[in-house]
Amino acid sequence: MHDVVLRPAEAKDAHDIARILRAALAAFDWMPQLHTPDEDLYFVSNILLAEQQVTVATIDDKIAGFAAIKNEWIEQLYLDPAWTRRGIGARLLQHVTTAMTHVKLFCFEANTGARRFYERHGFVADAFGDGSANEEGLPDILYLRCGKPAA
Repeated sequence: MHDVVLRPAEAKDAHDIARILRAALAAFDWMPQLHTPDEDLYFVSNILLAEQQVTVATIDDKIAGFAAIKNEWIEQLYLDPAWTRRGIGARLLQHVTTAMTHVKLFCFEANTGARRFYERHGFVADAFGDGSANEEGLPDILYLRCGKPAA
């Protein structure tokens, strides 16, 4: 396994983060592609990096994934599809939530891999949405985790 380094995201990381976001979402055949690459970059540069705490996971100085939090919410957690199933997501999740006692996130119902991942890490489904509250129009699940996860 290559060494994974977690660090705060910087403005210069915007292109790589936008690329990973697009690649991760494109890996799901059920996910509609609603935005152009330029819109993804605008979102990352002007919203994600400006309004959220973003941590990147790097391997050999290349970004392999990222997580973004705001208050008690995990807003984003995505990996480059080439780097999944190697413990990087778990490291990111643990790192960004270490000081949080209550954590919330939304996950699409169709994203069974992410659902298993979050449930393994102590998250519990709290509410089910019909898709009317997200731009993709897809059913989603509100997950909660209270307290520190079991080690």
